[in-house]
Amino acid sequence: MTSQLVDALPEQAIAIKAEATDWRHAVTLAGDALVASGATTDAYTEAMLAAIDELGPYIVIAPGLALAHARPSEAVLHTGLSWVSLAEPVEFGHASNDPVTLVLGLAAPDHDGHLEIMSALAGILADPERMSRLEHANSAEHVRELLTEFTTDPLG
Repeated sequence: MTSQLVDALPEQAIAIKAEATDWRHAVTLAGDALVASGATTDAYTEAMLAAIDELGPYIVIAPGLALAHARPSEAVLHTGLSWVSLAEPVEFGHASNDPVTLVLGLAAPDHDGHLEIMSALAGILADPERMSRLEHANSAEHVRELLTEFTTDPLG
């Protein structure tokens, strides 16, 4: 599980203090990072936006956190994760979890391939101290270092 999470999030899939004009731009940045890492094609980014257009801001899963994703498709080349911290918070239209400061992009080629990654990520994101450290990370390398630390020492 440890290496899967970090392996799914290469440095080119991480943007720190990105500028986004609105939620569509923020999700597009997360999609662009998935494309840059080789995990998806641009069609996956379009599918993420279409899902939000259809279903609303369901991807805003916790205060300040959006998990952008779409159904598995041919646009997913391999399981991948992107990490976009925003310079300024963005409103997604969620009643209780807006505004968003972190957009994670998730791509999986099937319905089960990402479960271990999500399990590891959920444990980290649920810990306020660890989230604070991640929010203050100032580089892609630093995000990956912290995730490695947190997944090698899940209790500490």
